Amino acid sequence: MSYRLGCDVGGTFTDLLIIDEASGRAVRDKLPSTPHDPSEAVVAGAKGLCEREGIDPASLSLFLHGTTVATNAVLEGKIARVGLVVTEGYRHILQIARSLVPGGLAAWIQWPKPQPMAALECTIEVPERIGADGSVVREIDESALRQNLEQLKADEDVEALTICLMNSYVNDAHERRVAEICAEVFPDLPVSISADILPEMQEYERALTTVANSAVRPTVARYVGNLKTELDAWGSSAKLSLLRSDGGLMSAEKSSAAPVNLLMSGPAGGVAGAVWVAKNAAIENVLTLDMGGTSTDVALIEDGQARLQRETSVGDLNVRASSIDVKTVGAGGGSIAFVPELTGALRVGPESAGAVPGPVAYGKGGEAPTVTDANVVLGYLPEALLGGSFQLDRDGAKAAVQTIADALGIGLMEAAAGIIDIVNENMFGALRLVSVQQGYDPRDFALMGFGGAGPLHANAMGKLMGSWPVVIPPSPGVLCAYGDATTRQRVETQRSFNTLAKNTTDEELKALLDELGGEVRDELIAEDVDPADVELRYEVDLRYSGQAFEIPLSLDPADFAISALTDEFDAEHERLFTFNLSLPHELVNIRAVALGKAANVSAETIDGGDGDPSQAKLRDHELYMDGEMRPAVIYDRAKLEAGDVIPGPAVVIEMDSTTLIHLNHEARVDDHGNLLINPA
Repeated sequence: MSYRLGCDVGGTFTDLLIIDEASGRAVRDKLPSTPHDPSEAVVAGAKGLCEREGIDPASLSLFLHGTTVATNAVLEGKIARVGLVVTEGYRHILQIARSLVPGGLAAWIQWPKPQPMAALECTIEVPERIGADGSVVREIDESALRQNLEQLKADEDVEALTICLMNSYVNDAHERRVAEICAEVFPDLPVSISADILPEMQEYERALTTVANSAVRPTVARYVGNLKTELDAWGSSAKLSLLRSDGGLMSAEKSSAAPVNLLMSGPAGGVAGAVWVAKNAAIENVLTLDMGGTSTDVALIEDGQARLQRETSVGDLNVRASSIDVKTVGAGGGSIAFVPELTGALRVGPESAGAVPGPVAYGKGGEAPTVTDANVVLGYLPEALLGGSFQLDRDGAKAAVQTIADALGIGLMEAAAGIIDIVNENMFGALRLVSVQQGYDPRDFALMGFGGAGPLHANAMGKLMGSWPVVIPPSPGVLCAYGDATTRQRVETQRSFNTLAKNTTDEELKALLDELGGEVRDELIAEDVDPADVELRYEVDLRYSGQAFEIPLSLDPADFAISALTDEFDAEHERLFTFNLSLPHELVNIRAVALGKAANVSAETIDGGDGDPSQAKLRDHELYMDGEMRPAVIYDRAKLEAGDVIPGPAVVIEMDSTTLIHLNHEARVDDHGNLLINPA
């Protein structure tokens, strides 16, 4: 038998899922993360799950992994010291940057400009020049380059090298020759060149993206190498692939060479899983709510496809790399509630108790009140998690939340409800960013809650957004691992085109698309993907001539017309910005994407029932909702049957998550075990 293992590492928990590739049957597990070395929980969890299920590690064919290693390296500033090689005269490329200052009108007063990822003292120049048309204007002065490199080696302790030369996106010959010389002078350092990472115009974005790649490359390469070593020692020959920011998979080797594509790997797993669940539930438009212990990620799925963007943002870093359009807020089960002495107003997050020490209710030494503690106090979380193996300290949670109540001069239950209301408002703002502010009406979308804490808050978010039904998939706490295990191999390449639509033809554009498609197809086949399983997709970035930003549009090279593309661009521009311009259209960048075979994972169906969920009832319960204590029922999700209708208020528990159904709402169980919550 052959199995694929999906693994997702979060800030609080590590989720694992093993799928039988023949039958589609899945088994899952969840264990606390090990922040000091994420691979410890990954390997320990994989070993434990295989031992429990009697699975031989040698029968694992694929190990599919979503990771936050690259993300955390950037957020925590634990990046490599990068040396940067640029064309003579462009040494200050990262210092000059762009004029954009994030924030409101007065942001320039309070915004601390981040330090460039490659310091000025680590930046050297090479006498050379490629023209905008790709012609050689000035040959490389190799002796001057070697002298500058030797000086860099003597003066600075760099750990990675980046090469970004002017106009290399149209002719990369000079970059590749410079890379050869760098490898001679620095034989032990990884070298990244912009022609491989981002062969597009705009030298600052190209340089920043390639420098970011170099900055996290040693950390990611070390992590991937350690993980492969551990898997080999365990006796598993599974092919290791990591989840890209855009929801596809890339090999371990490519992950080590181009880790800039992993910066949003973690959040992408949940969205990929949500796409799979939505497809099986026959729902095309979905807002996702992935709430974990540390943060909440939200995204938008339209017509069964996650919305992508051409930029990846982590903290203050914005790089040009495709990613799922995910917005993140510091709102999770571990988010700490506090009352500042200055304002006396309740605040929640972004600081989190994380996995260590965790919420007070976890009994691991946490002392600060968190969102999880508030849910325990209100009765939304029963006293046991993870199938009863994880006991919660209700008295400790009450004592912690009481400190908030005392600071505000209100009752315990009112304080706990206030904590939940504020964290819900924080997530509401993030959901508006991916819907209303992108021109979408949230009432046209369902809302899917997952992650360890998402199902507890999803019903409330549905009420705020007007998004129905609220969908809670089976095993919502490990849905990110489902996404890792069910997504596909993906490779992407791009080329700058920079031509007015009126100055090109359909035939000229098609020839370039076919060339790029052949490149990515061959690259995927080289990774042992059957040629018959390769699917090609294409995108073109358009803008009005003179604009400084582009809008990506999909196209079919077998059936497209530039005139139809420009009409589609006008419609999208008006949806996003409510107006159009009477200016010529410009085709800026062209991309080709190759996708491998989708996983053979069919959604399991459950037995049908008569609509009465009483067989799943565990016990009567009492919880605080809408200002008073109310009778409720706790159900075991594993015993629910298709067609069952659960009236609120109710709590549905399972191994990896807990679902809360509000007063005057009800949940219906569909054939695949999804809970579909609607107003009663």
